[in-house]
Amino acid sequence: MDLFQKCYDYTAAKEVIAAGVYPYFHHLETGQDTEVVMEGHPIIMIGSNNYQGLTSDSRVIEAAKEALIKYGSGCSGSRFLNGTLDLHIKLEKKLAKFLNKDAAITFSTGYQSNLGIISAIAGRNDYIVCDKENHASIYDACRLSYAKMVRYEHSNMGDLNKVLSEIPENKGILIVTDGVFSMGGDICKLPEIVELAEKYGARVMVDDAHGLGVIGERGRGTAEYFNLEDKVDIIMGTFSKSLASLGGYMVASEEVVHYVKHNSRPFIFSASIPPSNAAAALKALEIIEQEPQRMKALLRISDYMRKGLREMGIPILESPTPIIPIMTYDTDRTFLATKMLFEEGVYVNPVIVPAVAPGQCLIRTSYTATHTEAQMDRAMEAIGKVFSKLPPREAKKE
Repeated sequence: MDLFQKCYDYTAAKEVIAAGVYPYFHHLETGQDTEVVMEGHPIIMIGSNNYQGLTSDSRVIEAAKEALIKYGSGCSGSRFLNGTLDLHIKLEKKLAKFLNKDAAITFSTGYQSNLGIISAIAGRNDYIVCDKENHASIYDACRLSYAKMVRYEHSNMGDLNKVLSEIPENKGILIVTDGVFSMGGDICKLPEIVELAEKYGARVMVDDAHGLGVIGERGRGTAEYFNLEDKVDIIMGTFSKSLASLGGYMVASEEVVHYVKHNSRPFIFSASIPPSNAAAALKALEIIEQEPQRMKALLRISDYMRKGLREMGIPILESPTPIIPIMTYDTDRTFLATKMLFEEGVYVNPVIVPAVAPGQCLIRTSYTATHTEAQMDRAMEAIGKVFSKLPPREAKKE
């Protein structure tokens, strides 16, 4: 059998393209901001993770430019060899201090961060316990680690307790959860997770990619939100969202970070973050520290949008974060709504099976600290117009 037969047989995306509702790979002609130009269309952007609105901040851009001029375009090697810059060390120290941990380590991407952390920490004789709605990178990391991976129903603490109770006492256990779940926008039940971890002698890791700069009194994320920073063993995050750059990180105790630095294959065998990315993330982190009002603006504009959609009768999932899912239920309605909104000048993210359960397709909308109420009013007008024209959802199949 030809190895490429699966490629020749794959027609799903081509069928959607032929139907004129393909929603992916729209190309930007401007920088990432609250309003952009996509393929010649002026668009209100409510489909990015630019939570703090710093991708277009002149201070972040200038910091990246200065690093590019000083250090060049790349590091040409791994952190182990010639790829460690003083910028990387400064960024790691800043992250550790900001997140109230002993030490930090940075990775080339957020996805790679989870691969690098989990595959180093967990091995063949260990168990990794995962929320079913954790990010795909966590599941891939579990496979890479060779540890036994078991899942519990999303945010179901009774099921988590059951799973933990069935693990042999002589096994190492790592409970891994998203802090803010990227599709639903809900926050994990960290107090209960920590309590169960203590009961069963497990360690806790929080993927806070969508928590940093979004929740917590000072924007430090999920652990701060619940006042449990000293109870979470590992916090992972990304630079591509609130920190307006590219890369990822882990903060933990000095011993854990030291171990990962010397045992994580994705870290050891990857080139380091380019200087401009490190400098941009460092500047963005400084701004978040110095301007806590940005996070308040983010939550305020998100609440404004959530209230408006609710009053319009638009079916949304409730959450306290800047992620507001709008329910479309089936794939066809999701793709059609996304296309119609694009034509109305609003960009959103379609989410279909397998990212969600069958019959639970949705449009993921997300908001930025620099969005204005005028922009939200225009977006809501477009959403109301589109949803009034959508065909009824498919009848539930028995």
